[in-house]
Amino acid sequence: MHCLWCDTTIMPEISWKTIIWLPKPKRLCASCEDTLMILQGKRCSKCSRVSDSDRCPDCTWLERRTTQEDSLICNYSVFAYNEAIKEMVARWKYRGDYCLAEAFQRDYRQAFDREFSFLPGKTAVVPIPLSGQRMDERGFNQAQRLADFLPLPTLDILTRSHREKQSKKSRRERLEADNPFRMTGSINNPVLLADDIYTTGTTLRRAASVLKKHGCPAVYALTLIRG
Repeated sequence: MHCLWCDTTIMPEISWKTIIWLPKPKRLCASCEDTLMILQGKRCSKCSRVSDSDRCPDCTWLERRTTQEDSLICNYSVFAYNEAIKEMVARWKYRGDYCLAEAFQRDYRQAFDREFSFLPGKTAVVPIPLSGQRMDERGFNQAQRLADFLPLPTLDILTRSHREKQSKKSRRERLEADNPFRMTGSINNPVLLADDIYTTGTTLRRAASVLKKHGCPAVYALTLIRG
């Protein structure tokens, strides 16, 4: 087995325990794995930002800014945004290294098992969709790949119109933009949204608002990275 990032050979650990119960093979070597930062410590219960308070300043500001109920109950993120994961995700998303997602599978699934075990059995995972143009450019949807790691049925019930990349917009521009998401049907079960990064939360909240308007009783999110 070789590291998906640096191609170093990964030598399996040999012990009586590993002989009896074969461990799942690691997809990153120890050195590459150590460059990724799992989010730890106290964090905002709403958006997963590291914070000493139950609500971070961003979420407090957002709650004061609107009188409407937030369609997204909460987001949980796995990794902190640093240079290592930035480079990995860039190669995965923009340079078509599809298999690199397997480097994140174990931690993404463990976060689900730990944080969302309370979800009812009828919960579905909905990957944040790409627009048709973005899908043609990349060849796959990274959110769909993350959704595949979870033990929930996947619903492709959202579509997305093409817009300028969110990363090029300011926070105000993101908040003021029209909702790019549309539903292709209705749903009356809880949903867990899957996506690669939470930055301002605008994308997830817009998707959640559409789902809520079409009958979804509760929307949560599990993202790979907290930007």
